[in-house]
Amino acid sequence: MAESTKTVEANSTAPHLSRSLGLWDLVFYGMVLISPLAPVPLFGVAQKLSHGFTVTCILIAMGAMAITAVSYGRMATVYPSAGSAYTYIDRGLNPHLGFLVGWAMLLDYLDQPILNSIYGALTVQRLLPGIPYIVLAGACVAFMTFLNLRSIRATARANEIILAIMTAVIGLFIILAIRYLFTTQGFGGLFSTQPFYERHTFQLQAIATGTSLAALTYIGFDGVTLLSEEVKNPERNVLMAGVLVCVFTGIFSGLQVYLAQRVWPGYHYPHEETAFMDISGVVGHMGLFHTMAAVLLISSLGCGLTGQLGAARLLFSMGRDKVLPSKPFARLSRSNVPATNVLILAVLAFLFTQIWSYELAAEMLNFGAFLAFMGVNFTCFVHFYLRKHQGRKRHLGKDAMIPLVGFLFCLWIWWNLSRPAKVRGMIWLGIGFVYEAIKTRGFRSKPLTIDFRES
Repeated sequence: MAESTKTVEANSTAPHLSRSLGLWDLVFYGMVLISPLAPVPLFGVAQKLSHGFTVTCILIAMGAMAITAVSYGRMATVYPSAGSAYTYIDRGLNPHLGFLVGWAMLLDYLDQPILNSIYGALTVQRLLPGIPYIVLAGACVAFMTFLNLRSIRATARANEIILAIMTAVIGLFIILAIRYLFTTQGFGGLFSTQPFYERHTFQLQAIATGTSLAALTYIGFDGVTLLSEEVKNPERNVLMAGVLVCVFTGIFSGLQVYLAQRVWPGYHYPHEETAFMDISGVVGHMGLFHTMAAVLLISSLGCGLTGQLGAARLLFSMGRDKVLPSKPFARLSRSNVPATNVLILAVLAFLFTQIWSYELAAEMLNFGAFLAFMGVNFTCFVHFYLRKHQGRKRHLGKDAMIPLVGFLFCLWIWWNLSRPAKVRGMIWLGIGFVYEAIKTRGFRSKPLTIDFRES
């Protein structure tokens, strides 16, 4: 009895974070992570893949993400200090499966600077078509690398300003697009079922392929679970926040894409990757064209800068923890930056900007992300339905059906990634499998932990 009292007292005096965040604090945080411009870069490519029904793809993906958000929210109550798909699977399912999912997630970190460098270069090339793509891609990579090597950080205030500018620009686009459609076509131009479904061009396989790319819109929603230790009533609010972030993102992104599809029906553009800039030029002339280009460039460089540094930190922690060789990955420069990792990532980013398209880079990001989403859904099913918990009854719908539907939904999206993306992703996963087998002497010992918290 005395020992039990001491334990309670120790727990009550242990350092802990203050639970001060409410539901809408989490929702706003999640919306910031996703970005109001999330569907803009992928719009033209998604239109091509879906045969002109990107808004339908975004809404379908919203369903998959909202269900997955329920699983994330429930697992966050089991492991409130984790906040990572890798940790949920490692602790809740199997450490070897956790390592492989973590290895797949590492691919996302490595891909971020590649994806953003490609898009940044393509954006600038629309403004300066005389400069070769290879020069622009190199300039984008060099810019991000230079800043990260100098240990320059984007302040929270700067991020808030950039977010406000992006929101203002996309808000202006929505207003001008509505005015353009009403002026040229009346109410019939504003309200139509054509962006959602048209009998002659609607194909389920095209929708599936488009959805596999359009799902990129929601990447980052799971970041709300990182704050689970600081949330009031986390059992309810973390789950609700994840779902609401996905729903609001789907509605807001769907509105942008719907209007773009009405302004420019069809799916043929002079430049697919930057198609939204051309549509902005239609509704707002060259002023909005150049403004949209500038905002997309700033967003790409900012995301790439953060992504490169996050990947460098992750490689550092993996080198420090002996997951990867400590040399060269566990080295820090005098300015306390993993400079060697930053340079390695810069070389890789530049090389892959020359051999990958924007579409392939985006799908490679979804390859790792949706493996993680499937893992979280299945872990939620195992933990809450298959395992017995004293004093708790199992519910077929909540504990089994919802996570299994989420798993199958995410599997469907993952399966419809392009063949090149799946082949390259499986090669990466195979490398991780062999590497883990060697490190654990044929899976006989527990794999080392990947610490995603420092990335």
